[in-house]
Amino acid sequence: MATTLIKNGTIVDGTGQPAFAGSVLVDDDRIADIVPSGAALPAADSQIDAQGLIICPGFIDMHSHADWVLPLANHAPILKCLVEQGITTVVAGNCGISPAPMTPDARARTEVLASIVTAGELDYPWRSMAEYLTHVAHQRPLVNIAQLVGHATVRYANSRRDRGDMSPQDLERCLESTCQALDDGACGLSFGLGYDPGMYASLEELEAFSRIAAEAGKPVTIHMKALSRLSPCYPLTMLAAHNIKALQEALLLAEKTGAAIQLSHFIFVGRKSWSTVGEALDLVERARARGVDVMIDAFPYTCGNTTILAPVPYWFLAKIPDAYSNALLKARLRLELAVGFRLLGFSYPDFQVMDSGIPGYEDLNGLRITEIAAKWGCSPFTAMLTLAEKSRGAALMLYHTYSGEPGFEDPLEKVLSRDYCLFETDAAIKANGLPNPAATGTFPRILGRFVRDQKLFSVEEAVRRMTRASAERFGLNDVGCLAPGMAADIVLFDPQTIADNPGGDRQAADRPEGIKRVLLNGQTVVKDGIYVEGVRPGRVLKV
Repeated sequence: MATTLIKNGTIVDGTGQPAFAGSVLVDDDRIADIVPSGAALPAADSQIDAQGLIICPGFIDMHSHADWVLPLANHAPILKCLVEQGITTVVAGNCGISPAPMTPDARARTEVLASIVTAGELDYPWRSMAEYLTHVAHQRPLVNIAQLVGHATVRYANSRRDRGDMSPQDLERCLESTCQALDDGACGLSFGLGYDPGMYASLEELEAFSRIAAEAGKPVTIHMKALSRLSPCYPLTMLAAHNIKALQEALLLAEKTGAAIQLSHFIFVGRKSWSTVGEALDLVERARARGVDVMIDAFPYTCGNTTILAPVPYWFLAKIPDAYSNALLKARLRLELAVGFRLLGFSYPDFQVMDSGIPGYEDLNGLRITEIAAKWGCSPFTAMLTLAEKSRGAALMLYHTYSGEPGFEDPLEKVLSRDYCLFETDAAIKANGLPNPAATGTFPRILGRFVRDQKLFSVEEAVRRMTRASAERFGLNDVGCLAPGMAADIVLFDPQTIADNPGGDRQAADRPEGIKRVLLNGQTVVKDGIYVEGVRPGRVLKV
């Protein structure tokens, strides 16, 4: 076994304790010792000089969809952007969609839902969660993966009723399947309540699933039903802010079941939604004060990826594909979107295509919907609906005005500043198209813009939330901290230069600045900011 001494750096160990000068001794895939400055340095087979650099645990992306890419034999070139920004562990299976458990009958329906996060065709040589995790391990994953089991996937695998209440027999099969996936090593359960079929699930169904996770001592991540003042999941006539209503429902779910709730991508979509950030955070903090186990997570950008159909109400979605050719339904949809967008402060110029999802239409990637409308000589509404129909809903979009916009990030900063806010990419990572800037720059942006430049919180606090706090949330016992016996997942970065390179409308985001080296299970996976080709030292982290 080889030993490596990372010497002369500033250690930020992930616990939140003050940084200190010292060195880290790595023995094979584990941390062997933490050596404070002034103590005798141990002998080692190799040395890395960390003078002027911070040594910290590898970052944990606690809201990932990489579980749809890691099964591919050639996943490393697609996912190398993760390790190049310091990510060594992903928590995947979010928003209710996971690749397992899978059945032949469920495959087509699940793939429609997962189309925006896939990067290649999967052949599904697994059915159970255990078989999926074994397959990923055999692929030699680039990063460590902790896997959630998705409510939508389980429902598709055990019931043919996509919308509305399931039969008692189907529900029982779903609960047994969820329990088995958790027993197989899944680290928790995820809901995608803004997507089909989660948006149709009754509170009683969600409670039943959540109790299974609570009994297993594992958290529930929730993509809430609404992330904006108005949403397609509630009636347009409802006076209360939809995102506040959705938050109240999620907190009630936690209180009724005792489940630990992780509120995914805690964002405020549309300019008219930004004023609700104070009320939302107050609701979370009052629940925490009552003893409810609830935390939030967010990405540090004012844009995010999702499906082109995300703004479309459920009554139209339920009638696709026939709805695309129904003049009355389209007229109603056009009117509802026009009214909704006006009340929301969000419209077609805020829709940007990441990946059109249509062979031969790659020229649309990077364009706003208004630009496509001008190109096609039609209205933005028609352009959006045509793109949705041609792509079969698979067009991947980057929506803007998420918790702010360039020049105004106050809502975003209020969220990120909370000590119960963890960090995520939530990036759909594909081989083609315009990448989400979060895929390349989430953690460097936090450390550069929000720690160094804006001093929103300390580097120790940022690293704590990026590492140990995220690991503890999902029961990952041997990652997220620099201490003897822990996995040697280590990042060396320059605090003076670390920054993201987010690109722009036509320019793809590039690898960040300031990430000097990344060790993953003791192996150097990034050197001088660049992925070391062929190195794939990740592990499957069963809980």
